[in-house]
Amino acid sequence: MVDDEEESMMAVVVGEDYGADHPRYGSTLVTNKGVGHLVRKGTGGRSSVSGIVATVFGATGFLGRYVVQQLAKMGSQVLVPFRGSEDSPRHLKLMGDLGQIVPMKYNPRDENTIKAAMAKANVVINLIGKEYETRNYSFEEVNHSMAAQLATIAKEHGGIMRFIQISCLGASPSSPSNLRKTKAAGEEAVLREIPEATIMRPAAMVGTEDRLLNTWARFAKKYSFLPLIGDGSTKFQPVFVADVAAAIVAALKDDGTSMGKIYELGGPEVFTTHELAAIMYDTMREWPHYVKVPFPIAKAFAMPREILLNKVPFPLPTPDIFHLDYINSLTSDTVVSDNASTFEDLGIVPHKLKGYPIEYLISYRKGGPNFGSTISERVSPDAWP
Repeated sequence: MVDDEEESMMAVVVGEDYGADHPRYGSTLVTNKGVGHLVRKGTGGRSSVSGIVATVFGATGFLGRYVVQQLAKMGSQVLVPFRGSEDSPRHLKLMGDLGQIVPMKYNPRDENTIKAAMAKANVVINLIGKEYETRNYSFEEVNHSMAAQLATIAKEHGGIMRFIQISCLGASPSSPSNLRKTKAAGEEAVLREIPEATIMRPAAMVGTEDRLLNTWARFAKKYSFLPLIGDGSTKFQPVFVADVAAAIVAALKDDGTSMGKIYELGGPEVFTTHELAAIMYDTMREWPHYVKVPFPIAKAFAMPREILLNKVPFPLPTPDIFHLDYINSLTSDTVVSDNASTFEDLGIVPHKLKGYPIEYLISYRKGGPNFGSTISERVSPDAWP
């Protein structure tokens, strides 16, 4: 217990209460390059102490569970701000030792709750993002304003040693996609407040819970065809989500060499939309059926939702493939730049797409994981289990 005299002395040390009415939220950490100087205890596993206390905003999303898992695996304490129900971060608590994963209720529009979530941290990782707009949250607010707010609060904190901002490959003020425009604005806002921040630009991520191949597979199973926006020739570089999480942790563990840098994280292979769809069908063991949809027609399908989004008093369904911003993003290729910092600079060799990274697609096979519509071409009936 801390008596009143010690508590008042603590308040003097940390200055004004930071984000709450109690001085225990104050930070006495000192900004330093990298996290190499932190005291570590143990052999490096989940029951060790890495010295890292990371606040991971957006941890309940797709990438978040992999980042939390890798941070917990090395003995870090992870603070998980969440705005949904108490069940939202429940799956994350199993990834660390007792007390290692700390869910914290917060409101992204309430600055005090953000400060409280960040108060004890020495690392901040911003995974907040949105792939489509809703009545409550626009691209501008989620991808730009929230990133700027987190950077400002982290700068005021004074004890944050590393700030890692997750953007997206192709982020540019001139992009035809509003998502990528606002991600670029978010990058600029973060670097303006914290020039030492590390920016990660992952390509379209694939994995068990992804919103790319899972969306395609569900559509193909439901309607027996897959629409190819445009002519299916748009190029992109999908990346395994666990590789992106590994890159974030690798940057966090270095001696500060990644500070102030922008990394473009793409997989080792470049695919067209048509080629990636063919790989999906092959893994699902389904006969491929495509319908090429020209961009003007695809946009016409997507336009009603965009028009009605803020004009109706109820939430509209989440778009699948015919989502206007996604369609706009397909009008240009999204690949890693020739002179960009990549996985190689972080000492990571990313997985190739075929095999383990998309193994989850076997759940869409007709008749079970060992079968499928095209099984007769692969395995003779005598070899069936």
